Amino acid sequence: MIVNRDHRVRGPHTAFSAVADAYERGRPEYPQEAVRWLVGDAPRDVVDLGAGTGKLTRGLVALGHRVTAVEPLAEMRVELAQAVPGVHVVEGSAEAIPLPDASADAVTCAQSFHWFDHGKALPEIARVLRPGGRLGLVWNSRDDRDPWMAQLSAIIGNETVDESDLAPVRASGLFGPVEHATFGLSQVLDRAGLLDLILSRSYCAKLAPEDREPILEAVARLYDETADAEGVRLAYVTECFRTTKRGA
Repeated sequence: MIVNRDHRVRGPHTAFSAVADAYERGRPEYPQEAVRWLVGDAPRDVVDLGAGTGKLTRGLVALGHRVTAVEPLAEMRVELAQAVPGVHVVEGSAEAIPLPDASADAVTCAQSFHWFDHGKALPEIARVLRPGGRLGLVWNSRDDRDPWMAQLSAIIGNETVDESDLAPVRASGLFGPVEHATFGLSQVLDRAGLLDLILSRSYCAKLAPEDREPILEAVARLYDETADAEGVRLAYVTECFRTTKRGA
């Protein structure tokens, strides 16, 4: 079962409203080398679109970029503002970006692009990008080659990034060739952090408490059976894609 790309299973993006604090506590950030590959080293005007609690935003800020974080959910914006003090946070969506034309050198989408209405979002992204501006997409996907992660996926479903995620970009005609790079990432979580991670998944967050509990109990048992003194180590593959806006 693939859960994070199947709209019939994953639930609405508004499910994150109820679990914004768990999202911030449980979700991993992104490797610095991946952030650098997406947008470069030289300081740029970057729009982090569907920024959530700022898991990518903080990496962009750390590299010296001038970041505007765009996020539709108020609960996520609260967590973002606390996690990345001083960053410019605005309410908005990919389908109606509240920024002027040609105002950004790069637009990034971390764990968010598959939620967009691509027919509306891609022209909006192209609109706010300057000529030659870059679009960067990134997902942290669980690495099921790791035996522990395979056990976790057996409980909650697996995650993938595949060609279907990039097809709207290529079909739009608005962007050039898409480049791809992968990076390794590991995250150490204690028991509470692991349960926050699971709760932060939309397919779990959307459930009623009585339906959610068996999933959380099964994950807690896995933790109790396998954790060491530090907790458990989760292995991810950070999948990165970048492309540039066509034309002037």
